[in-house]
Amino acid sequence: MPTIPPARACPSGSEPHQYRQAAESFGTDAERYDRARPRYPDAMVDRIVAGSPGPDVLDVGCGTGIAARQFQAAGCRVLGVEPDARMADLARRLGVEVDVATFEDWDPVGRSFDAVVAGQAWHWIDPLAGAAKAAQVLRPGGRLAAFWNVFQLPPVVAEAVATVCRRVMPDSPFNFQAVTRPALDGYQVLFTKAADGIREVCGFSEPEQWRFDWEWSYTRDTWLDQMPTQGAFTRLPSDRLAEVLEGVGAAIDSMGGSFTMRYATVAVSVVRTGAA
Repeated sequence: MPTIPPARACPSGSEPHQYRQAAESFGTDAERYDRARPRYPDAMVDRIVAGSPGPDVLDVGCGTGIAARQFQAAGCRVLGVEPDARMADLARRLGVEVDVATFEDWDPVGRSFDAVVAGQAWHWIDPLAGAAKAAQVLRPGGRLAAFWNVFQLPPVVAEAVATVCRRVMPDSPFNFQAVTRPALDGYQVLFTKAADGIREVCGFSEPEQWRFDWEWSYTRDTWLDQMPTQGAFTRLPSDRLAEVLEGVGAAIDSMGGSFTMRYATVAVSVVRTGAA
């Protein structure tokens, strides 16, 4: 399984975890988030469970409990940690126990776990503080796995997103032109930063990178339902969001009203080997 080389030179600028307003904005429509966001491959969940010494899982940045419920279905006992009370409330209503806190400030109160997982969330956490907290709560042989769903839009849709967002959101900190490029290239920076943060904390194995490829079909309506749950749009005024969705919807209409998305779910995974 490939390991992740250390970063030799990372781009300058603010880290994602420093954008707390964006990191904690997803609860503006928690029900839409839970409805529209993609799930994770069962093969990845099964591999994490099989590679952990027991069934106790901590889900970091659990949101509405999408990943947590998948681990519950695989036979695990799951506790979530989520900074947004609105997301946590929905997760509880859907059957997940949740503590409301940022992971960096969360108090485990002596609890320990067989696995610490983070779906679509580790980049919102300080990578060094997050790895240190994971080391604190993991049992010997426990597994830390941070994972992301990386999607590659069809070229027609990607170009429409880039064009309309540059026009409607010229001051956005997000680089919308990046959606027209190979998605994994951009995400590799996140994977490497996660791995480097883990390397700074004693007591973990060398980080591995796992990849699971899959596809999902979207209609115009189902994709436009998901877009407002993405970090670039969660705080966008409704009139500007409507303009973005109109432009992207027109591009999907030009393709016949639906498209197939290619996904790669990538996990950065390590095992707790000793004392931190």
